[in-house]
Amino acid sequence: MSRVFFLFKKSFCNFGLSVILLCASLSNASADTSGLPNFTGLFEQASPAVVNISTLAKAKARQQIYGPGGEELPEIFRRYFGIPLPDEGASGNSQPMSLGSGFIISSDGYILTNNHVVDGADQIIVRLSDRSERPAELIGADKRSDLALLKIESDRSLPVVKIGDSEGVKPGEWVAAIGSPFNFEYSITKGIVSALNRSLPSDSYVPFIQTDVPINPGNSGGPLFNMEGEVIGINSQIFTRSGGFMGLSFAIPVDHVMWAVDQLKDKGYVTRGWLGVAIQDVDRDLAESFGLERPMGALVSQVVPGGPADKAKLHPGDIIVRFNNRAISNSGILPMSVGVIKPGEKAKLEFIRNGKRKLVDVEVGQLPDENSSAPEKNGDKPVSDKNPLGVKVAELDENYRSKLRLEEDVQGLVVIGVNRGAGRSIGLRQGDVITDLNNRSVTTVSEFKKVVAKLPKNRSISMRVIRGGNPGYITFRLQE
Repeated sequence: MSRVFFLFKKSFCNFGLSVILLCASLSNASADTSGLPNFTGLFEQASPAVVNISTLAKAKARQQIYGPGGEELPEIFRRYFGIPLPDEGASGNSQPMSLGSGFIISSDGYILTNNHVVDGADQIIVRLSDRSERPAELIGADKRSDLALLKIESDRSLPVVKIGDSEGVKPGEWVAAIGSPFNFEYSITKGIVSALNRSLPSDSYVPFIQTDVPINPGNSGGPLFNMEGEVIGINSQIFTRSGGFMGLSFAIPVDHVMWAVDQLKDKGYVTRGWLGVAIQDVDRDLAESFGLERPMGALVSQVVPGGPADKAKLHPGDIIVRFNNRAISNSGILPMSVGVIKPGEKAKLEFIRNGKRKLVDVEVGQLPDENSSAPEKNGDKPVSDKNPLGVKVAELDENYRSKLRLEEDVQGLVVIGVNRGAGRSIGLRQGDVITDLNNRSVTTVSEFKKVVAKLPKNRSISMRVIRGGNPGYITFRLQE
């Protein structure tokens, strides 16, 4: 009995101790929890300005291309021009493309989101916090930074977010995201800032904010808030091996966003500074081989002939350590630093050559379009892309003829930008040469403007295009 009692007594004592420890643990947990931030006020304040974005794309009908004699060209030519065959989509059918998030930055209806949310869409639909839906116009987009600026019309003043300052963001601070993951609208998730100035392979011109905020499909384009309810970034990407969130998410800093917004409003696209160099990181072995005390800077592996760096006498093997008074600790910082400089402006560039530091002035050039086979150069006379076709063209010269391998007798205009409108829907690409529009030859920008201004609505319009040396006709319609 005594033994049994003893055991019972011992167990009882342990139970009592366990209760005390549990109570202590709960007390500590309560104390710890009381120090965590409360996001309810942030959500109530900011969520009315967050929107849900959905897109639709029409399945393209087969569009005919004819040869010189009026005969329809073979299937391979249609495929080359990116025009679908009859079984590749039924005409007029709109199919959902993507879902994402965005936020209102002005009471008259300007909205920011990611480019990948709306890229290729024929229709963009914005759903507001009151559940009303409005069609949106794509004002401008920038693929490099994954930004898109939309505009909706409203008969009332719309709620707007507060724009913060990403320059003051620090690792470890609390942040929150509001968006529509998997179309679960107005979901809030929280986390901390993990790191700053992250450079990703696909977006070397963006100094990303890395966080551990849970971001999933549908969050794209939504805002990242600080604890004051201010937007400090746009949620853009995640790192994943499974297709879902793994604790690594990346946001575009709001300072970079607002720098781009002014250009998107003004001209529909973003221009960036350009040095004309290929660079790589300096690791320990390279640092040692170049006589550096530690890894630093951006190692120049190639200099583009005739580019800004070439004119400033930079050579392969130079290590750029400072640009425009900003230290270049690794190669990822250089494109970001150069990109925000206005083309034509001069900047100080410091580099190491043969163990000695040198300082030069460099006149920053304009970064060629990433998809362009015929980049702009000084002297071009491009026409604005704010026309019904949504294309930007330049007159052919020896530079373009050489790049596109055109014969001297070819006359026309080279497409150097395709932003939106009929030009995108019919498959025009940068590097295409337009020789005739609506049965009229176009060889100058002024001729192009005049012809475009008189294009009829709601009937077929023909365009003769040369791509890769192959001429052909395509047709399209402009809607009222």
